Amino acid sequence: MKLDPVSLRLFVAVMEESTIAAAAAREHLAASAVSRRLADLEAALQVELFTRSNRGTEPTAAAFALLNLARGVLNDLDGIASQMREYGTGVRGHVRVVANISAITQFLPGELQSFLALHPQVDVRLQEQISTAIAQSVAENAADVGILNDGKYGDRIALLPYRSDELVLIVPTGHGLARRKAVRLAEALPFDFVGMHPGSAVNNQLMRAAAEADLPLKLRIQVTSYDALCLMVAAGLGIGVMPRGSAALYRGTLAIRAITLNEPWAQRRLVLCVRADESLSSVARLLVDHLRNPPGTAATP
Repeated sequence: MKLDPVSLRLFVAVMEESTIAAAAAREHLAASAVSRRLADLEAALQVELFTRSNRGTEPTAAAFALLNLARGVLNDLDGIASQMREYGTGVRGHVRVVANISAITQFLPGELQSFLALHPQVDVRLQEQISTAIAQSVAENAADVGILNDGKYGDRIALLPYRSDELVLIVPTGHGLARRKAVRLAEALPFDFVGMHPGSAVNNQLMRAAAEADLPLKLRIQVTSYDALCLMVAAGLGIGVMPRGSAALYRGTLAIRAITLNEPWAQRRLVLCVRADESLSSVARLLVDHLRNPPGTAATP
C-alpha cells in the first residue's frame, strides 16, 4: 500500500477544520482537489472515512482512528525533513510544546532560554492552549509535551511534577479592597470581575467557588490574556484573579495591587504531561528533564 503524505495532511486538515471548504482554504487548494484526495485515500485504505450527504461530510469511526496515526506519521516526516534541512545550521531536532498561559508567563521564558542555550540544535515549537485542550493535544499526538494545571485528564497521558503557583486578587490601587493584605473570595464577589476567556482554569475555579459560596460571579468583561486583564483592572472596569508571578510583570507599570486570596484553591500545582506508555523522542526527553530540573535547582523526584 502506498500512502501519500499530502493526502494524509489534507485528511488531518479536514478533521481539524470540520469541513472540506475550510480545510481547502487553510491549505490554499480548491475544495474539489481536497475532496478528490480524500476519495483516493479511502480507496487506498479500502475504508470509508466520511459519510457524505447534502448537509456535508461526517467523519466515521475509522476517520478518528486514522487521525491519531496520521498525525504521528506526519510528525515523523516533518522531523526527518527538519533535521536534514537544518543539519548544516546545527538544528537537529524539534519538540512540540503546548502550555497554559500561567506556565508561559511565569516559568517558560527563562527555562526555554536556558534550555536553548544548552541545546542550540533543538527547535522548540510552543503554542498556548487551555489545560483541557493541552491534555487532548498530547493524547492525540498533536504535541509532544504539555504543561497544564494538575487534574484528572484520563489514562491516555502521564502527569509529571513541574511547578507550583498562587492565585491572587488584582484590584485598582484606589479600590475599596486595595489596602487589604488578604481577602476571602466572598468579600470580593460583590464587585464586578474581569475574567479570562471561557474554559480557562481560573474562570472555572472562580465559578465553582462562587457557587459554593452561594453568591453570583459578576463577569463584566472576559479577556484572553493576563496583560489585557491587568489593563482592564487598572482602568477600573473590574477586579480579577491571576497567578502572583504573572501579576508581578505588570505591577510596576500599572496602577494595580495584588492581594492574597485566603482560599485553599489559590495554591495550585502545574504539571508536565506526555503520552502514556510511549517513549519520548530524545529531544523531547531532553526538554522534559530540563523543565523538571533547570540548572541551579534541586532535582525533582
